[in-house]
Amino acid sequence: MDPHPGFGAPPGDETVREIACDESGSDGENLTDGNTDVFAHAGVQVPVADAARALREIRDRIRSPATEYKATHLLREKHRAVLEWFLAPGGPLHGAARVHLTEKSFFVVDRLAGVLLDDPGAAAELYRTVREALGAEDGQRFLSVANRLLRTRNGAEPGSSVPLFFETVDELRRAYAGTDAAAALERPAAGRGRAEAYRAGLLDGPAVRIPVLNPLLPAIVATAAYWSGPERRPVRLVHDRQNLLTPERIAWVEETARRSGVALTELRLVVARDDPRVQLADFLAGIARKAAGDALCGNGDPGLVALLRPYVDPASVWGDGGTAAALGLPAPNSSPGERS
Repeated sequence: MDPHPGFGAPPGDETVREIACDESGSDGENLTDGNTDVFAHAGVQVPVADAARALREIRDRIRSPATEYKATHLLREKHRAVLEWFLAPGGPLHGAARVHLTEKSFFVVDRLAGVLLDDPGAAAELYRTVREALGAEDGQRFLSVANRLLRTRNGAEPGSSVPLFFETVDELRRAYAGTDAAAALERPAAGRGRAEAYRAGLLDGPAVRIPVLNPLLPAIVATAAYWSGPERRPVRLVHDRQNLLTPERIAWVEETARRSGVALTELRLVVARDDPRVQLADFLAGIARKAAGDALCGNGDPGLVALLRPYVDPASVWGDGGTAAALGLPAPNSSPGERS
């Protein structure tokens, strides 16, 4: 994919790529018991006039009375031709869009490996064990207590997440004694000191916290990294307003990107309905979230996944080997989350 340089840049600033962004599938830090299995963050580089023309075309084709169109309009079976036009070569996004995917359950394990093991590279192996060696019910138990351990907000009893996690891990080790599952759980079982230090840091740390489990912030950094590229082209992100994106967290995103060698010049918030480019990003994020989530659950649409594949960022945070190749992602044998 070779994005067209200069689109969206103001006169005299042609060297800056301005990328319009939006997300789909946000459940905050509730990644294992939320409404969706996948989080998607899309960025598009389309001129404002072209984006507005594409929106008019979609309205003309779909003819819904809705004031605001969403991805669900394009995903209806009766509008399949519109969906295919939207994603296909020659459509409004071809060569000018990218979507970063996060498989939420893997993201939890990735973050857990970083906190407890100080070894994010161990996430893929641990995740395979949780998915394959533990049964569906016990695997979900592990993911749920890991999610609770890591999340910033744990209700009135933030400290209870530590004993709950390690009690659950010990129960699973006994239940699966002598198996690969028990062996894989030995390392996290030894990380209680790190877990307690992590929870204490949340209680005693700065007022402005960066939630380790919210995938939006690292996804924004990844989006900036893609569009900046190895040549470190300056990038400005125009993003739909989000409650999470406070001035302090925007500053964190910008600083994190720059420390990573990404030339992110600015992250600016806008109202989606006022920017047709952001609306196109919203469509792409919603379509990608649904298509990837269905594939993950085993009821994917091969035709839609094939249309989506050219848009998927290979730096996506993905642990399921069965769907990685279909989505155009590398085999999950390392920790993508380590990049952010």
